[in-house]
Amino acid sequence: MTIQQTGENGKIRLALEGRLDTVTAPELEERLDSVLGQAQELCFDFGKLEYISSAGLRLLLKAQKAMNAKGGMKLVGVNETIMEVFEITGFVDILTIE
Repeated sequence: MTIQQTGENGKIRLALEGRLDTVTAPELEERLDSVLGQAQELCFDFGKLEYISSAGLRLLLKAQKAMNAKGGMKLVGVNETIMEVFEITGFVDILTIE
């Protein structure tokens, strides 16, 4: 998985490409730990994300919880495969998906 980070003035965008699973989740967790303190708005771009496992879902919950106390978090570019996982797990009711 690759993570491309852009943003300024507290608006952080993380574009993920590849698979977010138990192997790659620690890399995203490390990145989240470094940006959550400064982020006022967090956007995940899932346009090139192919797969998400429970390890990835856990990190999204962690980020959502942290961002609830701030400006918010949203997901963009979610494909049908990832959206199906969100629907089955009930994440569509928890996350802001555009």
